Amino acid sequence: MKMYLNSIFADPERTARLIDIAKSSLQPLLEGAVFYTIPLTLISFVIGIILAILTALARISEVRIFQIIARVYVSAIRGTPLLVQLFIIFYGLPNLGVTLDPYISAVIGFSLSVGAYSSEIIRAAILSTPKGQWEAGYSIGMTYWQVLRRIILPQAARVSVPPLSNSFISLVKDTSLASLVLVTEMFRRGQEIASTNYEFLLVYSEVALIYWVICFFLSILQGYLEKRLGRYGA
Repeated sequence: MKMYLNSIFADPERTARLIDIAKSSLQPLLEGAVFYTIPLTLISFVIGIILAILTALARISEVRIFQIIARVYVSAIRGTPLLVQLFIIFYGLPNLGVTLDPYISAVIGFSLSVGAYSSEIIRAAILSTPKGQWEAGYSIGMTYWQVLRRIILPQAARVSVPPLSNSFISLVKDTSLASLVLVTEMFRRGQEIASTNYEFLLVYSEVALIYWVICFFLSILQGYLEKRLGRYGA
């Protein structure tokens, strides 16, 4: 590291070249983040949360077949690497005659992953609600779905915010895996830039810095939401 820094500062031309590379690469990296990384994260997370709620409800359902399907799905997704899942969707399905766009493949892969992991968070939040809440709802004539929608899920949502927020932040970083299925998100842009100038340390450090800034602001937003929900719960 010391030798690398010395080689930079000892050569003004190299220093100027690195500065030019950093400036010129910033715009395409930010475009990759704004037009691919962030939308990919949002779309996958929304679809994944919907899938997670359905899976959590299936897990606590009294219908045995729903429980089995949900258990197998969660076990399969949690028991295999996300990268392998993406490769199966994008590179494997064409063997069955199903060819998907890289972006669609990434959305499916990330959504399935979010759905499996978040379903356990939501299921635990639902089960943590006191049994008396259910009984109180039934006592005033509510049906199962009315109690769930009006009483249980709002309380479970408040409990789920911290872990789900962490999952969202992790998903921002996981989207870098989409580069391996040809999605031109931010990390893929960084690879393309570094392959032309061979300044891998500089370009990848710049990519890492942008990821860190995004996650830093998301962490601030997470803290704000937790405080607001904490006041509401109190």
